[in-house]
Amino acid sequence: MIKRFLDILIASTAFFILLPIFLFLIFKVRKNLGSPIFFLQERPGKNGKLFKMIKFRSMKDAFDKEGNPLPDEMRITSFGEKLRSTTLDEMPQLINVLKGDMSIVGPRPQMKDFLDHYTPEQMRRHEVKPGMTGLAQVSGRNNLSWEEKFELDVKYVDNQSIFLDFKIMLKTIKVMLAKEGINAPDQIVGAKRFSRSESIDTKSSSIR
Repeated sequence: MIKRFLDILIASTAFFILLPIFLFLIFKVRKNLGSPIFFLQERPGKNGKLFKMIKFRSMKDAFDKEGNPLPDEMRITSFGEKLRSTTLDEMPQLINVLKGDMSIVGPRPQMKDFLDHYTPEQMRRHEVKPGMTGLAQVSGRNNLSWEEKFELDVKYVDNQSIFLDFKIMLKTIKVMLAKEGINAPDQIVGAKRFSRSESIDTKSSSIR
């Protein structure tokens, strides 16, 4: 109950303070990429229940002759890359926090395809709500392998506390300013190794 109260307090305060930036980004996304402004994607939440995670759109619509979306690297624009590098594309997830889908701190919600590949121990990361930031994000972010990320997620589940949450939030600010671990190559290689098959679209799984 205390964590939920703090989530609502922090998310609503941050949304109010950042509202001018939020509105400015709506304008910039619309100008550079058109509609829709937001990118919604189903991600597993607490106990694996799916919810629609909200992000600012960072890629343009582009398809091959068969009507299939082109790879991410062919659709992302320079504007989209800058948006992701600042992590401002994640700002709309404050809405997910207010709705109760997510928490400020917790394991980052991954692609729903991953549910079929988790070990029982890795699946424990879903014992808590996913977060906008988490222990893995301040401990190496995309420089870590998937296995290392999930170990840290489970470590957070076993050691969660209000003190740890505030420690992670403060360290998140440092990581964001330093732009540490963004778009590391292992994010794609790690996805293939984790899935043990080609069933996961590794280019889509590189989306944070």
